[in-house]
Amino acid sequence: MQDKKTRGNSGNGHITLKKFFGHLFTILHHKKLVRKACFQAGLYKQGLCHDLSKFSPTEFWVGVRYFQGDRSPNNAEREEKGYSSAWLHHKGRNKHHMEYWIDYSLTPGHKLEGMRMPEKYVVEMFCDRLSACKTYQKEKYTDASALAYFERGMGHYTLHPESEKLIRSLLTMVKEEGEEKTFDYIRREVLHNKK
Repeated sequence: MQDKKTRGNSGNGHITLKKFFGHLFTILHHKKLVRKACFQAGLYKQGLCHDLSKFSPTEFWVGVRYFQGDRSPNNAEREEKGYSSAWLHHKGRNKHHMEYWIDYSLTPGHKLEGMRMPEKYVVEMFCDRLSACKTYQKEKYTDASALAYFERGMGHYTLHPESEKLIRSLLTMVKEEGEEKTFDYIRREVLHNKK
């Protein structure tokens, strides 16, 4: 079996029916999980519209070409090219990604910084992270998975401190108290009267 550094390069130029349907079903499964989670949080429009850009040619065909099934195809494209064209397209069109909210800083000495995300997009990001872990980890998923994934990436995140505090608290709540209590908290305390 190839390791993660080299396996992304095998067969990347070839689009097959197996990779086409594998990528399509992965997107649809992920969207179904996010929709369910967003609906639990009361974010119906976001649940229906989540990640529609993944069906654009820029994102979809890259996903097919680099499809592996157990991780994002964007990582394999990034390993081969040094960047991910699909990711650059995706993050600029989807407000639930923290990277969408990076802007020039008005603070002297800082070049770029994360802007505060509206709560509804932090909640969608939360739903997205839970669902991505469930999609790629499958039976290995636990309530601690999304928090562990978040913490592994903290070294390269550019996230507003208040947005970081909220997403971390929600991921920690899932780990410690489960999804049902977390979604109840989101509906009552986080999104209550928020537009």
